[in-house]
Amino acid sequence: MNLLFAVNDGFVDQMLTVVYSILQNSQPDWVRVYVIQEQPLEQTEKIEQFCQNKQVEYVPLVVTGNEFADAKVTGRYPQTIYYRLLAHKYLPETLDKILYLDADLLCINDITPLYETNLDGYLYAACSHSGLTNVTDVVNKVRLGNEEADAYYNSGVLLMNLTEIRRRVDPKDIFAFIENNKFNLLLPDQDILNGLYGHEILALPDELWNFDARKNHLYEARSMGEWDLNWIISHTGILHFCGRDKPWKTGYFGRYAALYRHYAHQALKFWEEPVVEAASLSEEGQS
Repeated sequence: MNLLFAVNDGFVDQMLTVVYSILQNSQPDWVRVYVIQEQPLEQTEKIEQFCQNKQVEYVPLVVTGNEFADAKVTGRYPQTIYYRLLAHKYLPETLDKILYLDADLLCINDITPLYETNLDGYLYAACSHSGLTNVTDVVNKVRLGNEEADAYYNSGVLLMNLTEIRRRVDPKDIFAFIENNKFNLLLPDQDILNGLYGHEILALPDELWNFDARKNHLYEARSMGEWDLNWIISHTGILHFCGRDKPWKTGYFGRYAALYRHYAHQALKFWEEPVVEAASLSEEGQS
């Protein structure tokens, strides 16, 4: 199972929690984790020790170019979010498939069926939350000029057909779309994905592979009460903590807060923070 992340040092713990949750609930023969990063992560030792303990191969992909220098960047949407769009440039050409995951996820059941999805004829497979917000879905398709797309897809879980992407995704098209829509991008990388390639994405059920953890009551209403907490725990593969409120932050009390914190604790308990020598602390205190 090839997994792809694009994180900075602020999301290393969350990424390791995602990987741990996958290992606990899926049984792949092997796992290889590729991490796109702008410079070598300061927490590389932590990642390597985790992967060694879990028999996971870690492959850092340090991006040396500056392809997205002019793309829209904010505190919430750093430049790293664009890298999934050009992942095929950084990954080995021998790979034909990879699963990109945001770091604000939790995998609570086997995701092997997701990874083994047949992508023939498609660039990507992804989930839309359009069943929850149909009006917003239509507006997004019109806003981005791709009314051929079946829906507006969330880019946080993205199964990539790398063979087809290398053939059909042109970086020049991405840069041109950014330039032509730079004042119209609300969720920048996700908007680009949908605007250019929304019609070439295989739709997957979000209640299984990209459950929006904010909207339990909407899922229950959509399923006439079937997709309750018991159903989710038994069937949903991926919980996605979309939005600004995150389960690792103080003050988060969502339905799955305890579940997330349990996985995070188990994933990270191997790591002991380096002890700072007393002399160093004393010197710092006098400065």
